[in-house]
Amino acid sequence: MPQDHSAAEPWLEHGWPNHLQILLDSYHQLLGKQLVPRSGSAKEDAKRVFEAPFVVVSHTAASDPILNFGNQTALGLWEIDIATLLQTPSRMTAEPMHRDERALLLERTTRDGYVDDYQGIRIATTGRRFRIEQAIVWNLHNAAGTYVGQAATFDHWTFLGEQRRS
Repeated sequence: MPQDHSAAEPWLEHGWPNHLQILLDSYHQLLGKQLVPRSGSAKEDAKRVFEAPFVVVSHTAASDPILNFGNQTALGLWEIDIATLLQTPSRMTAEPMHRDERALLLERTTRDGYVDDYQGIRIATTGRRFRIEQAIVWNLHNAAGTYVGQAATFDHWTFLGEQRRS
């Protein structure tokens, strides 16, 4: 699995403590529960999300959203380092044949605020395919109520064969 050793505490980089407060606040407001236990410290909360044993990813609000966060579980699953993740359009996490389905999910999330029953096929940077199940996808709004992107979390996935791209 690629590692990003640019920071001993990567959760403190890239503006993530502030971003993850938006992510956590939005999750709580929409779902009525906490994604991780909150500490009262943005830095500690960022560490908890980054080190969580389940996937947490998010992307920007752009028309072709770019990934702007992935915790260590996500980095391992997608077999990607932080620098590459932060340049990746989120559509690239799905194979071309599954991108229409993914687009419908994101439209449904935009309309309803969140979905908590998503499943779909995703692909790692190495070509390894996996099915995600019971994913929660939600809209991110900052304190002013401005839409700033979407996030997803899941802890159920199954690898599909051992096809890898070299």
